[in-house]
Amino acid sequence: MNVPGFSVVVPASTANLGPGFDSVGLALGLYMTVEVTASKVWEVRYVDDGFDGLTNGEENLIVTTILNVAKQYAETSPILKLVITSDIPLGKGFGSSASAIAAGIEIVNHVLTLNLSDHEKVKLGSQLEGHADNVSAALLGGAVISYYDGENIDFTHVKDLNVGVVVLVPPNALPTEESRGLLPEQLSHKEAIRSSAAGCVLAAAIVQNDWVMVGKMMEKDGFHEPYRKRLFPEFDAIRLACKELGAYGMTISGAGPSLFVAVEAGLEDEVAEKLAALFSYYDCIAVQPSATGSMIK
Repeated sequence: MNVPGFSVVVPASTANLGPGFDSVGLALGLYMTVEVTASKVWEVRYVDDGFDGLTNGEENLIVTTILNVAKQYAETSPILKLVITSDIPLGKGFGSSASAIAAGIEIVNHVLTLNLSDHEKVKLGSQLEGHADNVSAALLGGAVISYYDGENIDFTHVKDLNVGVVVLVPPNALPTEESRGLLPEQLSHKEAIRSSAAGCVLAAAIVQNDWVMVGKMMEKDGFHEPYRKRLFPEFDAIRLACKELGAYGMTISGAGPSLFVAVEAGLEDEVAEKLAALFSYYDCIAVQPSATGSMIK
């Protein structure tokens, strides 16, 4: 067992990229850092504002992840104090819960010397999250395209991505459960085939770093965008403006309420500034993909 006194850094993530529903995740250069030390009672402290609603003891998601994974391996985790700083907006479509789960997996793997493989980490994260998209990207970095059936996980990892990102963040959070409640129980066979085909081309284009094609496919989703877009003020106007600014494409970030814009690498600051001037309701953030996933420091 390793004596605690270390940090774990985990990136934010965006999911779906349109038709890659519950299967495509992309790590973003916004980070959560968890400082880990020994303690007599479980304690979680958030340094930044905006995390007041989260529990600070054994019910915290990072702690429950640690305890759950330790139990699966018939081990007992030492009691820890976690001090957290985070750039990741909470409840805004950046995989904050997946980042917490990834942090918990990395912490328990380190303190108990479990020597988990990437595959084992992603499988554990997917089981705890319920789907693989965000948590796989948070753990591995880059883009991860995954298939998860509730028991088994297979994925392709693309580490280096030649793209810039702008995210439009609204002032209010949106619980994932509420957003999922907008989705229909069924799609017609024709609709499902069309969106599935778009998802296949999207995945192939990500592997080839063809962001012109990625952007095109991002906007051909029928799985969730038609049912969620009404939640976003000026959705169609933003998509049109993104096209006029030369962006590759725009789509919903995960379940929302933020929007994800793919742009030519190096132009993210310029595009973010112009979108901010046009759509003052949103906070426009320029960011790059994170090639690194969660790591111990």
